[in-house]
Amino acid sequence: MILQTEALNTYYGASHILFDVSLQIESGQVVVLLGRNGAGKTTTLRSIMGLTPPRTGKIFYKGRRIDGLPSYRIARLGLGFVPEDRVIFPDLTVRENLEIAQKAGAGEASWTLEKIFGFFPVLEKFQNRSGGTLSGGEQQILTIARTLMGNPECLLLDEPVEGLAPLIVRMLGEMIHQIRDHGVTLLVSEQNVKFSLKIAQKVYIIDKGTIRYEGTVEDLKGNEEIKKKYLAV
Repeated sequence: MILQTEALNTYYGASHILFDVSLQIESGQVVVLLGRNGAGKTTTLRSIMGLTPPRTGKIFYKGRRIDGLPSYRIARLGLGFVPEDRVIFPDLTVRENLEIAQKAGAGEASWTLEKIFGFFPVLEKFQNRSGGTLSGGEQQILTIARTLMGNPECLLLDEPVEGLAPLIVRMLGEMIHQIRDHGVTLLVSEQNVKFSLKIAQKVYIIDKGTIRYEGTVEDLKGNEEIKKKYLAV
């Protein structure tokens, strides 16, 4: 078990957002947290990263309890986070955006600038462009690549395909499979059901801050009642 949460309860001020959220992610998996807009997906990822710390509950990474740690220490342990808003440095070049995040990794598994350009040819092509001139899809790719430059073992992606064109969505799906094959575990929050069922091995559905379903992709595909009730499919 690389990442586990136990009964997380997270608040924004007096508003109770997450209710006893428990997740289990095995090493090497792509796990998707599915739910409608406002269901609690982003808050779950932010809770894990310590950006919006849970008021109660436990979070374990590789067997070590990490709830209560500051975000920078959680990141240094090997958790990477790609936020939904694609925060890049618009005045830096693509290459500079990547280099600023570089952290030494272990051996052949390490993400280097050369390896990133091999995985994401569009970034090599535009390496001398400023980040602010890229399209939304290109900025999303840059954000993921920059996070990988920190050599995380587990990557949290918050709604990576929101607002992107279908061609870019397909490209990101292929990239997620390649990243997993490179040894990175992924937890993806998403409301795009079609995309999620193509990339995941395991699915959780969250609704109103509560986990309503846990199962394999194949199980969910055959469960029309759950899809209709919580995903409006």
